[in-house]
Amino acid sequence: MTAGTGSRGALVQGASGGLGLALVRRLLERGAGPVIGSCREPEASGALGDLVASHPDRFETLRLDVCDESSIERAAGALGERGIGLELLVNASGLLHRDALQPEKRLEQVSADGLRRVFEVNAFGPLLVARHFLPLLDHGERTVLANLSARVGSIGDNRLGGWYAYRSSKAALNMMTKTLAIELRRRAPQCVCVALHPGTVDTALSRPFQRGVDGQKLFSPERAARQLLDVIDALTPEDSGGFRAWDGSGIEW
Repeated sequence: MTAGTGSRGALVQGASGGLGLALVRRLLERGAGPVIGSCREPEASGALGDLVASHPDRFETLRLDVCDESSIERAAGALGERGIGLELLVNASGLLHRDALQPEKRLEQVSADGLRRVFEVNAFGPLLVARHFLPLLDHGERTVLANLSARVGSIGDNRLGGWYAYRSSKAALNMMTKTLAIELRRRAPQCVCVALHPGTVDTALSRPFQRGVDGQKLFSPERAARQLLDVIDALTPEDSGGFRAWDGSGIEW
């Protein structure tokens, strides 16, 4: 990639996932650049490799594991050393289920290990990314730090229960986002910090739980990426600290 000193671009953290990959593709289609996609093992993603090959001057991958703060620090440092700033950072990684880890339907299914794993990815990781990448976002012009949350993380909207780890980790992410936005009003007033709900997206994360979802409310990754970026485009510093859905409407905390 030819991005050099003074370049400002977009970083999608969690770029190997279905929605993260769609966000990268949409940003490239829109002519944004440079675009950076980070994930734990970028070389293992054939789709990311294809994008590097087809957009060698505008896209690169970056190794970043949200469960390893040292890797987050190294990734931010690598961009900073090259003088690359960011106009947009999207934290798109998320964990709902993996292997034996499944959303809890009742209290007896809750485990400390499960809670820890989900919180590390969904809550701790995005905040640590913000900590280390803030210097790249704070350059006196409008920038956006968007954390992909979920409506099920809304305490006021919780009417079904269950999914203890996922719900509470997204609620924690919402609180972290709001708290960070308050701090950034003082430290980086042009940085818009928001939590965004993409809707139900047809990816591996939601696929086992799509039964009963209205087909018109099940979005392809491509549509979800387009909708999210439209919302991001319309944000102003006055919107910082908000929790918004894919259509721009507000969601109760």
